[in-house]
Amino acid sequence: MKFNHICVLGLGYIGLPTASTFATSGMKVSGVDTNLQIVNGLHHGKLHLYEPGLRELVQTALKSGNLTIMSQPEPADVFIIAVPTPFKEDKKADMSFVISAAESIVPFLRKGNLVVLESTSPPRTTRDLLIPILEKSGLKAGIDFLLVYSPERVLPGQILRELVENTRVIGGINPASSQAGRDLYATFVRGEIIQTDATTAEMVKLMENTFRDVNIAIANEFSHLAERFGVNIWEAIALANRHPRVKVLNPGPGVGGHCISVDPWFLVEAAPDDTPLIHTAREVNDAQPHHVVHLLQKKLGNLEGMTIAALGLAYKPDVDDLRESPALQVAEDLQKEGANVVAYEPFKKDFKHTGLQIVESIPKAIENSDVLILLVAHTEFCNLDPAEIFKLTPARVVFDTVNGWNKEKWQSAGFQYFRLGDGTLT
Repeated sequence: MKFNHICVLGLGYIGLPTASTFATSGMKVSGVDTNLQIVNGLHHGKLHLYEPGLRELVQTALKSGNLTIMSQPEPADVFIIAVPTPFKEDKKADMSFVISAAESIVPFLRKGNLVVLESTSPPRTTRDLLIPILEKSGLKAGIDFLLVYSPERVLPGQILRELVENTRVIGGINPASSQAGRDLYATFVRGEIIQTDATTAEMVKLMENTFRDVNIAIANEFSHLAERFGVNIWEAIALANRHPRVKVLNPGPGVGGHCISVDPWFLVEAAPDDTPLIHTAREVNDAQPHHVVHLLQKKLGNLEGMTIAALGLAYKPDVDDLRESPALQVAEDLQKEGANVVAYEPFKKDFKHTGLQIVESIPKAIENSDVLILLVAHTEFCNLDPAEIFKLTPARVVFDTVNGWNKEKWQSAGFQYFRLGDGTLT
C-alpha cells in the first residue's frame, strides 16, 4: 500500500523525530501540535527538546519542504497519534490527549485512510477507546479505514538510531490494517517489522517497561539490604552478575521518565487483582527518592538550614527529560526537610521551578554548599576532578546516589564520601 501524505499529531520526544524521519525519507508530512509555543518555535528553527542529532534532522526535513508544522490537522493518507499519556494523581491513565487527538482527526477521515496510535496506552485502548471515536466519522474501522497500534520502543539519547534500527511491532485491528502499517513503516525502518493484533502490541509495550521496572525494584531493595547488613551493593552486584544466568540491574534514586515509571500503572489499572507484583515494584521505586533523603538524614542529622548542591535533575544520564524524574523528587523532598537546595541540570539550563534555586553552572551550584549530592550520572559530573571541586566549594561531604564517582579519589581530595547502597561506609 502506498502513502503520500502523513499527518503526525504530537511533536514531542517521539512525534517530532518520527515526522522528521518520514519527511527526510521522501514523504509529505504535516506535523501538528496544539502547543503554539512549540509550533512557533519550530517555524523559527527552535527546538523545544534535546536529542542528539535531532536539530539537524528537523532542519533537513523543513528545508526539504516535506515537513510542514501546523496547529491543526488536515486531510492526509495516514494519521499518526503520538501524544502523551501521563497518569493522574490516582495513578490512572490520563487519555485526554489521545481522545482529543482522535476527535480532531474525525472531520478529515476518509475512506482508505490509515490511523496509527503510537502513544503508550492501557490494553484494549485501540479497540475500546479509539474505534468508537473514529467511527463518529460515519466510516467503519477495518472496512472503510484501517487502524493499528504501533508503539515506539526507543531510548532517549538514541532515538534517531533506534527509530530506524529497532524491531517494529505493528498491531492491527485486522490483517489488512497490520499489512498497511507494515507498508508505512517499511519506508524507513531497517529493523524487523512484526505484525500482530492491536491488543497484543499494546501489551508488548507495557510488558517491556514493566519488566524493567520490576528488575530495578529488586535492585533497589538489594541496596536497602546492603545498607542494613554492611555490604557494598555495587561489589555484590558485580559478583552476582558473574553467574551466567543472572543480570542484576543497578539501584539508584528511583525510576523516572515517561515509560518505565508510568506504564506499569496502566496494567495495574486494567487488572488490579492480577498485578500484585507489578504494584509492589512500583511502590518500591516510587519510594526510592524518599529513601535517599532518609539516608542523608541518617548520615547528617537535621537537614534544616543546610545548603545542598543537587547535581542533575533529569531522569537519566545525558538527556534533558525531567518527566517523573526521581532526581527532581529528591531535590523537592530535601527542600521540604528545610534544606536550601541549589540545583544544576546541564541539559535543561532554562528549567524553571517555583521552589528550587536553579543555576547554570557547577561552580554556581557548589560555591556556598555544605553537601554535594550526585543524582544523575551525566558524563559531565562523572568526569569531575574532586581536587578541583575541593577548591570551589566549602562542602566537605558528598553523597553519590548512582555510583558515578570514585570513592578513593574523592576521599583523597579531602571529602567525606557516602554512597547509596554501600553499607561499608557507615
